Amino acid sequence: VQLQASGGGAVQAGDSLRLSCVASGRSFSNDAVGWFRQTPVKEREFVAAISWTTKYADSVKGRFTISRDNVKNTVYLQMNSLKPEDTAVYYCAAGTRPRYSGSNYPENYDDWGQGTLVTVSS
Repeated sequence: VQLQASGGGAVQAGDSLRLSCVASGRSFSNDAVGWFRQTPVKEREFVAAISWTTKYADSVKGRFTISRDNVKNTVYLQMNSLKPEDTAVYYCAAGTRPRYSGSNYPENYDDWGQGTLVTVSS
């Protein structure tokens, strides 16, 4: 499946953004979909995932919400109360293995989008 991430931008601390991950080529309603983020000084880290359930990194729990619209073949990441430490390139990924376990491990995903930059200033 091909994934297109969008919705990033430059915002102030405390603002909100909604990222979108649109799939094409086939339906990904049966896939687990995860969001990861990466900065030049940190390796790719897990943010959130959705399959039968949702899972969040501790650093975003209570601020970010992952959801999906299977009709639109899209997964969203609503990010509220953004902090400067949320600054990163955000990637979405899809796969079937993470439905069962390891949804927070990037190596379990098969397909990746190109990334969208989120910059949060203080």
